[in-house]
Amino acid sequence: MNLRQVFVSVLMFGVAGLLLFMYLQAWIEEQHTVSGEKLQQQIINQDFKLPPPGEPRRAAKNRSTPACLSKQKMVASGGTHSQGKADPFAVVAVSLASQLFDQQKKTESFLSQFREVYLPPAMRPLNKSLIKGDKWKDVDGVQEKRRSFLHGFCKEYNSRKKLRTHLVHVVSRIYVEDRHKILYCEVPKAGCSNWKRVLMVLNGLAASAHNISHDDVHYGKHLKKLDSYDLKGIYTRLNTYTKTIFVRDPMERLVSAFRDKFEHPNSYYHPVFGKAIIKKYRQNANEEALKTGSGVKFKEFIQYLLDSHRPVGMDIHWEQVSKLCYPCLINYDFIGKFETLEEDANYFLQLVGAPAELKFPNFKDRHSSDERTNAEVVRQYLKKLSKQERQLTYDFYYLDYLMFNYTLPVV
Repeated sequence: MNLRQVFVSVLMFGVAGLLLFMYLQAWIEEQHTVSGEKLQQQIINQDFKLPPPGEPRRAAKNRSTPACLSKQKMVASGGTHSQGKADPFAVVAVSLASQLFDQQKKTESFLSQFREVYLPPAMRPLNKSLIKGDKWKDVDGVQEKRRSFLHGFCKEYNSRKKLRTHLVHVVSRIYVEDRHKILYCEVPKAGCSNWKRVLMVLNGLAASAHNISHDDVHYGKHLKKLDSYDLKGIYTRLNTYTKTIFVRDPMERLVSAFRDKFEHPNSYYHPVFGKAIIKKYRQNANEEALKTGSGVKFKEFIQYLLDSHRPVGMDIHWEQVSKLCYPCLINYDFIGKFETLEEDANYFLQLVGAPAELKFPNFKDRHSSDERTNAEVVRQYLKKLSKQERQLTYDFYYLDYLMFNYTLPVV
C-alpha cells in the first residue's frame, strides 16, 4: 500500500468517525430534549401540586416512570432499515440513551428527597407539657387561632399554586438553637435583633441578652442557619424542632425599615440603595445627593419598591414575609406577632423550656430616642403617596396581609 492509499484510508476513517459522532449527538440531543421536557412537566404536575383535601399524596418512590422515557419505547425508537437490518448507529444510540435514562432516574430519586422535606405536613399540636397553671390560657387561645388560620389559608393556597422553590433557599433565613430545639425564621423589623440575642443566651453564648451589642447580633456569626446543615440535618430539624416565626403589620414593617435605613446615617444603604434610587426617581437631583445617596424620600423609596425594573435588588428588610420564611411550605408551630411581642415571646420561651429567669428583652438598641413606628406614624408617611401608590403598595404585601390575618387598609 503506497503513501497515497494510506492517506486516503485514514481520511475516510476520520470522516466516517466524524459522521458517526454527529449522528449520535443529534439523535441523543433530540431524545434528551423531548423526554426531558416531558419528564419535567410530569414531575411538576405530580410533585408540586398538592392533592385535593382528603386525598393522600403519592410517595416519591411510587411514581410511575414517565412513558416518554420507558426503556421499551426507547428500544423501539431505534428503528430499522427498510431491508429489515438493524441500524448500527441507532443500536449504539439506544444504548447511550438507556444509560441516560438510568442516570435521570437516580437524579430524580435524589431530588425527590428535597420535595419530600418541605411540602407542608398536617398541622401538629404544640407540646404544652411545660406549661403550668392558667397564666397563658388567653395567649394560647390566640396562638391556636393563628395556627389554624394560617394552616387553612395555606391548604387552600397550595391547592392552586405550584411550589417550585428549592429547599436550601426556603430555609436560608432560619436560625437554629440546638439545645432547646428551636428553629426561628428571621423577619427583619419584627423584633429579630432581640430574638437573636435570646437565641445566643439559650445557646450558652452569652449570660444576658442585655449585654449583647447590635454588631455582635448581626455580624458576629455566632448563630447557625439551617441551610448550613446537610440534607439529613435539615430534614431532622424541620420535623422535630419547634419552628417559630414572628411577623408584623406589613405597612408598619415597611415604614420602620425606611426610617431605619434612610433617615439615619448608613454606610451601606445610602451608597448602595440611596444613590440608585435618587438617580432613577429624582428629577434634577443635585450632585451631593447623587454622590452620597443620602436623603431618599419615602415616595422615591416606594417608586423603587413597585418598579419591576428596579435599579438595585430587593432587601430582606422590606421583602415580603411570604418570600423570607415561606409560611406555606414550612409548617410553623408558633406564630408570634410584633403587636403582642413580649407576651408571645415569653409564652414561647415557656413552651421550649427556657430558664425561668430569661425574659424577652423589650429595649430598642438603635435610634432609641426615635418614636417607635406605630399606626399613627405609618399614616403620616402614607399621606405622602398618591391613592394609586398606596393601593399598589398594599397589593405588593397582599399575601402577607392574608396569611397572617392583618386587616387590609382602606385606600
